[in-house]
Amino acid sequence: MPVDLLISPRSRPVGGGQVRRLLPYARRRMVGPFIYADLIGPDRLAAGRGVDVDAHPHIGLATITYLFEGALVHRDSIGEVQRIDAGAVNWMTAGHGVVHTERTPDDHRAGEATLWGLQSWVALPRDAEGVDPSFQHASADAVPESTIGGATVRVIVGEGFGLTAPVEVASPLVLAEVIAGPDGAEVVVPPDRPELAVLAVDADLGVDGEDVPAHHLAVLTPGAEATVSIPAGKRAMLLGGDPVGERLIWWNFVSSDREAIEVARKRWAEQRFPRVPGDHDPWIPLPDEGS
Repeated sequence: MPVDLLISPRSRPVGGGQVRRLLPYARRRMVGPFIYADLIGPDRLAAGRGVDVDAHPHIGLATITYLFEGALVHRDSIGEVQRIDAGAVNWMTAGHGVVHTERTPDDHRAGEATLWGLQSWVALPRDAEGVDPSFQHASADAVPESTIGGATVRVIVGEGFGLTAPVEVASPLVLAEVIAGPDGAEVVVPPDRPELAVLAVDADLGVDGEDVPAHHLAVLTPGAEATVSIPAGKRAMLLGGDPVGERLIWWNFVSSDREAIEVARKRWAEQRFPRVPGDHDPWIPLPDEGS
């Protein structure tokens, strides 16, 4: 069978809205280095309303923010301030510790707006878990794309389909957007990474004839070539890569070392992480024990 596991989305509150969480999953914690994936929206935001994800910390991972529609403003404790528009890529390496916020920009709060996209985390290799935090941004026109099987394929990070994204990554991986043309698309996914999954973003898909409902994540059988069938004008995401080993995850912290997570918890409780200039208050407290 081409689909090894089908993951159903679970609704979770984030930033004043709801997301569909796909990773981590009880039966599948990671796909390659991808340890977390939230499908955002599409949410229609009324005039005067926006998304506000207050200051919160990370360790041991890199975050990827990619929007299909809408915009966010990223601010972090490195001092970066970056607007994220649809089709652009934000990659933030947390390393030994970073704090950031994401908010709807003022021009999108002035009237009705839509927010729709994917946010994911990539676990860093063990030798990179403690690096200094860093930030990369690639504009939409810098993301490489090609026409394959009746679809526009954009490689957002990593390498795939003969394309290489401009963002520097810490381990071999791929995150790609596949948008079907007016006649639909049949896109062959080569088994060039040990672990891969296909996300049905906004419509039911087929993987070698097997149904994948909208908003579900289909983890592909390792080593098998798969053909993804996408209805006209709809999109899928491909994600995966080389495994980096087992990881612990608690709240916003990812690490191969339990003690590192305990230290991070204490640091945040005592507000000893670096602050986000001009946007640190309010900050999100640690969740209750057992969350």
